[in-house]
Amino acid sequence: MGFGKIPLFNALLERMNWLATRQRVLSENIANADTPGYRPKDLKPLNFGSFLQGGAAAPAAPLAMAVTAANDIAPVSAQGGFAIQKQSADAETSPTGNSVVLENQMMKLAKTQIDYAAATKLYAAQVKMIDTAIGTP
Repeated sequence: MGFGKIPLFNALLERMNWLATRQRVLSENIANADTPGYRPKDLKPLNFGSFLQGGAAAPAAPLAMAVTAANDIAPVSAQGGFAIQKQSADAETSPTGNSVVLENQMMKLAKTQIDYAAATKLYAAQVKMIDTAIGTP
């Protein structure tokens, strides 16, 4: 039996995927801090309570692009199947219409990094507990 069939591991993997995708979205916000008219984005939070009760944690993935020739590069989803939402305008908006506040984006990025580190530590602790239970050194 693989770890993917254990609900706790499945939830942790989903959480880590969501956090990695959020980091990518927040990084795009920071990269576009000087782009005129750019509005910051963020991921919609996942409901992990419904995930643990057997419901779907993430919305259904959008239709994928098709690879039509052998030499085509397989497309990569920019959001990993998670829903992206535009953030409401912060207190600051530049004269060019850009509403990215770097301090806010950096705080969100730091929190995402801390949450990811906690999820990986929890995942590693669960693997160690299973190893101990089955008697592997």
